[in-house]
Amino acid sequence: MGDLTTPRPDALLIGAPKAGTSALHAALAVHPQVFSSRPKEPKYFMCADAPPPAYRGPGDAHSQREWIWRREDYEKLFAPARGDQLRLESTPFYLYLRNARRRITEELPDARLVAVIRDPVDRAYSNWMHLWSDGLEPVSDFVDAFGREQERMAAGWAPFWHYRRLGMYGAQLDDLYRHADPANILVLRYGELVDRPAETLDRVCVFLGLEPGIVTTIPRDNSKPYVAPGWRRDVGSRVVRAGARAGALTHPAVWRRASRPLLSVLQRGGVAVRPKLDGTARTALIEHYLEDIDLLEKVTGQSFDDWRQPESRGSFASRVAGAP
Repeated sequence: MGDLTTPRPDALLIGAPKAGTSALHAALAVHPQVFSSRPKEPKYFMCADAPPPAYRGPGDAHSQREWIWRREDYEKLFAPARGDQLRLESTPFYLYLRNARRRITEELPDARLVAVIRDPVDRAYSNWMHLWSDGLEPVSDFVDAFGREQERMAAGWAPFWHYRRLGMYGAQLDDLYRHADPANILVLRYGELVDRPAETLDRVCVFLGLEPGIVTTIPRDNSKPYVAPGWRRDVGSRVVRAGARAGALTHPAVWRRASRPLLSVLQRGGVAVRPKLDGTARTALIEHYLEDIDLLEKVTGQSFDDWRQPESRGSFASRVAGAP
């Protein structure tokens, strides 16, 4: 669909992390008119044609070895696409990072951008749960970990650890709309993917110029089983964090293969439906977002009043489990 002499993406899923971006990418990737990049999350626009920052959080040095920062390597991802295919990549941190938003709008002014956003407290809780279940998050209490964001940023931890700031969609979209054609931006809600998948996929396909009605289901999101605090989790997580540091010296695929048995042991006995966040804790945390939700409503023209409520809708698994 684009100019194949300079292979670049025609569309990007730009965020947010833990809001269904990966599930949407997986659904669109099976559409015959779509060519999706491998890896799906190259992170190219998070760099500036230079190596990624030397982030220092648990597992950061390992994961950033997979970032694609050279322009020629990025363009090679899309070279195999047919001329009739839409070229797609999905990096959920693009929405969050100002420099990524600016690079995309300057270098790809005609690209279609899809942002999937989720209740910011639910998103942050899912983010913490993901890192906790992988043995990387050292703090067993979500509210405590949420409150450590500033010190972690000061210590150079990567964006995935920015539990609070990643959910400031109002400010992020306000900036994006100032630099991109609003007609090229589609904002979806996580709940739409979960509750009305076929209708939502058709909406996305029409926006991207794809034939609707071909993909009708959204795969389950990539949630991990919840592992309660205890000696097994404490010991296993220390080994995981040490292994991730050592894994930074090898190819990431080597560490992934080596870590599978360890993660299997670590997550053994975990539960698929995660503990629900306490209503009192949610009410306190949502205070961090009230002004940004006001801005989000102004920018999008949509109501997000349900995000102000003390009751959470929960994860994909919990919503499906609670379905009639």
